[in-house]
Amino acid sequence: MNILNNQTSTRDLYNQTSANWVREEPISLSDFTARPFVLKLCEPCTQMQVLDLGCGEGYCSRELSRRGAAQVYGIDISEGMIEAARLQDKKNPLGIKYEVGCATNLKQFGNGEIDLVVAVFLFNYLTIAQTQECMREIARILRPNGRFIFSVPHPSFPYMREATYPFYFQVDGAGYFSKRDQQFPGRIWKRDGSWLNVQLIHKTLEDYFNSLNIAGFNKMPVMKELCVTSEHIALDKSFFSPLLDLPLHLAIQVSK
Repeated sequence: MNILNNQTSTRDLYNQTSANWVREEPISLSDFTARPFVLKLCEPCTQMQVLDLGCGEGYCSRELSRRGAAQVYGIDISEGMIEAARLQDKKNPLGIKYEVGCATNLKQFGNGEIDLVVAVFLFNYLTIAQTQECMREIARILRPNGRFIFSVPHPSFPYMREATYPFYFQVDGAGYFSKRDQQFPGRIWKRDGSWLNVQLIHKTLEDYFNSLNIAGFNKMPVMKELCVTSEHIALDKSFFSPLLDLPLHLAIQVSK
């Protein structure tokens, strides 16, 4: 896959849809099934220098700031997303520093400058090569014993159900190994009945862990397979039950 085309596609998608992502409370499926668990892994973040990589319109950046981070930096490739994030910060100032940037080149940060790097659904937009570049940069900017926490769609999920409500990636049949590094469209629904267009560049579990190893992360990771819980069903059975007992996302924490 051409890296430039891949990045342009992602930038265009989110420039066109940035307004649809703005929210101050959970509304999309992964706001319930993924982000709370990722944010819990981030604790404690009090008085830390935190980078939210692929920050979008700043939903997680704001939450990390509210949880006591000394400084939160938000970087995203989409100008529209960064504009939306800055507008939110103007309405409710938290002092978050947002910047349009590329996840594979973090030259604005020095070696060992950051305590915690968070990447929520970033790597499903990167090729295997880009993922390796990005993780090398993250390892470089993290201080000793700093933490790197990220979430991705569970690599098995797209191959376990048809392309339908309330969450899918359209991979068109089998191909867990043969479709590595190929890009597929997807949708994730909100509880109000609207949806968000998303993308997946498919990678296997081995690809993710190999990328971590290449970057120099060789301590035992913490890995959580995230799914619909009984609490989700109690909240909104019709919305969450089609995904019951399926592996939706992975959340991974590693230390430098």
